[in-house]
Amino acid sequence: MNLAFLQPLHEHPGPWASVYADAPRPTEDSSHEGRLAAVAVARELSAQGADEDTCVAVREALEELRQSSEPHGRAVFARAGEVVLDPPLTRSPDGSLVRWAPLPHTAPLLELAGEDPVCVVAYIDRKGADFELRGALGRKDAGTVTGEQWPVHRTGSADWSERHVQLRVENTWERNAAEIADALAVCQEEMGADLLILVGDEREKRSVRERLPKRLHDMVVEAAHGAGSRLLDEDVEHTRAAYVRTRTERELERFLAARTPGDDGRPGAAEGVPALVEAAREHRIGELLIRPDGPDAHREVWVGEDPDQLAVRRTDLKILGEQNSWSARADDALIRSAAATGAPALSVTPALGDGAPVGGLGALLRWT
Repeated sequence: MNLAFLQPLHEHPGPWASVYADAPRPTEDSSHEGRLAAVAVARELSAQGADEDTCVAVREALEELRQSSEPHGRAVFARAGEVVLDPPLTRSPDGSLVRWAPLPHTAPLLELAGEDPVCVVAYIDRKGADFELRGALGRKDAGTVTGEQWPVHRTGSADWSERHVQLRVENTWERNAAEIADALAVCQEEMGADLLILVGDEREKRSVRERLPKRLHDMVVEAAHGAGSRLLDEDVEHTRAAYVRTRTERELERFLAARTPGDDGRPGAAEGVPALVEAAREHRIGELLIRPDGPDAHREVWVGEDPDQLAVRRTDLKILGEQNSWSARADDALIRSAAATGAPALSVTPALGDGAPVGGLGALLRWT
């Protein structure tokens, strides 16, 4: 996950209200239920020590969520009576999560709003293709390409004139496939798509795939559906989940390999809170790997006002010259530091195994 969108959270001091709320389900009493849920969250924040203005701001934001068409809800981050950031979620949280703390509780975003591969589904036939954009937040039309309309059908005759028509059919198919591939490449670039899913007859899918730029070949998935079929949501979700799992496994493989010191005697990866805190202070985190349910994720560390002011012990910050310090979760503190230096973060839950960082926190390092 690119953490740049979290920058507004790091431009202001805490404490912070962090709330993860599911989208309300439409029922006869959904308006009343949503209002009660928003009031309950505000009361919980107040009980944790939040000021009244911030509780009101969060309650109003959650009440507005009832009017939203987003399917999975939102995260709400507020301080000093103002909602600073409220990103949509790509997965519904397991109940409401409410926290009042010195740092915004951003770690759940890695799973609830993290890997969201965007797909362009191309429904291909001999005359052209319809494109559809798919993601966790829904679907929308992404354009249509129309090729030559005649001739597109073979004949069964062996007559010379009919063979001539068949040759023209072949040429029409090839030109249409090239036009579809060109349009699909433009669509991918404009939409920033991570995956291209081709739906249609085997020959048409193959013809289009062969004409796509080489840079896109690894993004292509051919659906096991014939012409005229429409992909169901579960088909797309299966493809998206496989993409996330493969990408996560690849990053874990890099992490495992990097734990072994290189020719210079320095490892390219670190794990465990002390090592990661040191790397964060020195701006050496290249990519942060987090298993949200790992024991180190909620371990206590100490933070100052700046993202690189963090330590395992409070006295360590004083030695470094920081007079003001607060207790914080290790995952939230490390995400703040990673975001400040432009490093991404990744939840490794989709590919849990022997390669998961010890304690649930690890990082690929960069050296200067």
